[in-house]
Amino acid sequence: MPGLHHVEVWVADLAAATQEWGWLLERLGFERVQQWAEGESWEAGGAYLTLTTSPNLASPAHDRRRPGVNHLAFRGGRPADVDALMAQAPEHGWRPLYHDRYPHAGGPDHYAGWLENGAGFKAEVVADLP
Repeated sequence: MPGLHHVEVWVADLAAATQEWGWLLERLGFERVQQWAEGESWEAGGAYLTLTTSPNLASPAHDRRRPGVNHLAFRGGRPADVDALMAQAPEHGWRPLYHDRYPHAGGPDHYAGWLENGAGFKAEVVADLP
């Protein structure tokens, strides 16, 4: 059966990741389903996202412009829901990206906001358009 099963994001600072990602994931309808000393998992729609530390990290710094995952995109609901999330995001450790072109940085038919957290991970929140 096709579809995404899960994504595992390695983080250097679990406490900061839990604060930033936890707020975003909860706001987007994810539920924390598991927590342990080195990480936690959040689930929605049959898939889950895990935040975890690892002794195998090659570097504590994340650079989304290097080979690997550039960003994660999430469904954000109605345009008004995306607007509200974008307005609240800076209070929770997220910095708006491309804000000068918000909400159509992805083109005239794409309503979305882009955010970057303190560790440099990028998230896109996409509105459902009629």
